[in-house]
Amino acid sequence: MWFKRRPRNRRLGREQVLDVKLRSGQVRAARTRMTAISLGMLFAAVFGLYLVYRAGEWTLNRLVYENQAFATVRVDVETDGAISVDELRRWAGVRTGMNLLALDLARVKRDLEMVPLVRSVSVERILPRTLRICVREREPIAQVNVPRLRPTGGVAVAVYYLDADGWVMLPLGARQRSVPARLAPEALPVVAGISTGELQIGRRISAPQVQAALRLITAFEESPMAGLVGLRRVDVSAPEVLVVTTEQASEITFGLDDLARQMRRWHTIFELGQRTTNAIASLNLAVTNNIPLRWQEAGGVVPAVPKPAKALRPKKHV
Repeated sequence: MWFKRRPRNRRLGREQVLDVKLRSGQVRAARTRMTAISLGMLFAAVFGLYLVYRAGEWTLNRLVYENQAFATVRVDVETDGAISVDELRRWAGVRTGMNLLALDLARVKRDLEMVPLVRSVSVERILPRTLRICVREREPIAQVNVPRLRPTGGVAVAVYYLDADGWVMLPLGARQRSVPARLAPEALPVVAGISTGELQIGRRISAPQVQAALRLITAFEESPMAGLVGLRRVDVSAPEVLVVTTEQASEITFGLDDLARQMRRWHTIFELGQRTTNAIASLNLAVTNNIPLRWQEAGGVVPAVPKPAKALRPKKHV
């Protein structure tokens, strides 16, 4: 009797379990509703932003980029060289009627500066209807002649131009010019001894020998010797020196450094020869002391032809 179990209220236990389950279901339902509301609000915000973006894009296109009030009427091209303005317009890819505000100025600048003959470009809009393009051209100071075999037989000479920085260019065609060439192609000194692998159009030759040869040509043009002799050839194949051949059949050897001093010494020796009616056959200016000098034999002297002064490059504004 004492060990008889007391009766439990099983109904009360079931009510507690049901109450816990009911509250868990309510929490899950509330979370589901909040998640759905949040997703709905996020979708509405994204859709609203998309509508605002599309409306702004449509308004911008109609009022700005497709507005005929900003159509390009004039392409103003200014250059300091010989390239025709029609050729520059073609390379720029700009035509009248294109929307001035929709025009990608960076693209126009990049396309023009990819032309090896062009050094730098500036592009600006002048509202409402004018595009201004200012071009600085590379000026060739030397040429490189490379023999090539023709498919039909024989040998042809391919001519490349170099500017003072060593950029490789092709000669400007007659139809691409707005003015005749100031100098005949053969008037440019030839740089010999350059590897054909270095002659890549639109690339700069950075070899020290070639850079020294270009500095020598520039120093020669700025020295008194430019009006006394003609520079025909600069050979860069020998190490540590440049071998110059003049139109008067003189052979002058230069070191790679201090070209201005060596040019002055050449001028001094040249004047000495003028006073004694002698002409230089060979001269080694790379030697600092006891300069090796050999005079031409009598009757072998080629008379010097004064070189015309270099004209300034006029700007063309069209």
